[in-house]
Amino acid sequence: MADRRHASSRDIPFIRRGTAEFRRTNLAFLCAGFATFALLYCVQPLLPAFAAAFGVSPATSSLSLSLPTAVMACCLLVAGALSETLGRKPMMVASVLFSAVLTLGCSLAPGWEALLTLRVLLGIALSGLPAIAMAYITEEMEPSASGFAMGLYISGTAAGGMAGRVITGLLLDWGSWHWAMGAIGLLGLAAAVTFWWALPPSRHFEPRPLALGGLLANYTLHLRDAGLRWLFLEGFLFMGSFVTLYNYIGFRLIAPPFDLGQSAVALVFTLYIVGIGASTLVGWLADRYGRRTMLWSMALLMLAGLGLTLPPSLPLTVGGIAAMTFGFFGAHSLASSWVGRRAQSARAQASSLYLFAYYMGASIMGVAGGWVWARAGWTGIGWMLGGTLTLALLVAVLRLARLRPAGRG
Repeated sequence: MADRRHASSRDIPFIRRGTAEFRRTNLAFLCAGFATFALLYCVQPLLPAFAAAFGVSPATSSLSLSLPTAVMACCLLVAGALSETLGRKPMMVASVLFSAVLTLGCSLAPGWEALLTLRVLLGIALSGLPAIAMAYITEEMEPSASGFAMGLYISGTAAGGMAGRVITGLLLDWGSWHWAMGAIGLLGLAAAVTFWWALPPSRHFEPRPLALGGLLANYTLHLRDAGLRWLFLEGFLFMGSFVTLYNYIGFRLIAPPFDLGQSAVALVFTLYIVGIGASTLVGWLADRYGRRTMLWSMALLMLAGLGLTLPPSLPLTVGGIAAMTFGFFGAHSLASSWVGRRAQSARAQASSLYLFAYYMGASIMGVAGGWVWARAGWTGIGWMLGGTLTLALLVAVLRLARLRPAGRG
């Protein structure tokens, strides 16, 4: 698991397309992305069950997702810096492994407080993967293949998000939420072992001593870049909108006029498969038409999808969720790879700042959505997300589309 450390890595070749290393790396990050989203978001279809089992409100039940995402967002700011000293691969493997074990612990939680405590610890453990994964891909992959590799990683997150939601939703009808979370924990363990086996050691990573002053200087450097600041905001807006949609769509679909059962709601989450193809397809289109054009197009697509969910029609709602899912994964793929290319140094810290904003969007808007749902129903959710996505569209059109390039960005 230890990274190979070199005094200089300039002459070492990058991982190239068509090689065995390229295939193993992509397999590893598919598993890593799968585990991250499956372990984090497996509770989303369980929110109504938590509300009923523990006697809490929808907004309170959403804390099982919002708390770990908020904690993970904060810890990401440190995890990226620690990986500069401890190495990329060891931290990522430990992250996936401990997260799977904690999910198994959640399945045995005796009460609401114990469940939340374990979920908070899971947020800490998971912080060791996302930002470091982005840094590893940028450092180790041939530049012409890094966008494709990032797209595959994000495709893995889509697959994990879908599997986590569908499996827990189906098992909830057949058993209990305890069994549902236990199954996801076992899948996480399998993904951790595969990730450890398949991922090549770092070859371009050069360890640096951990220095708080240097860490703060790196964050300050990135925050001074207007382009990066706008990309961080886009991550907040896109992720916040997407998570809010999926947090409360289950409550909408089990209520009149839909009156769907848990298994039927779980099948709605198979729409995540749209996201699996979106990230790689949009990455390819961005190479042809440009990131700026594709980013505002994804924001517009999400707005259109949101509009389809407003009428009390199941076919329109399903179509709207699919459009929002495609748009989100496409936008996230564009923004995250853009951050890695624009940052000229300390890319792990740049990725950490992006993901801090990304997951804080999920946490803050996820809880706020519960408050809106309780007072204004799905119409209120529509107004809330409509405003958020309109802002994301304006940022893409008025700021990012006119951004002067910086380095590789």
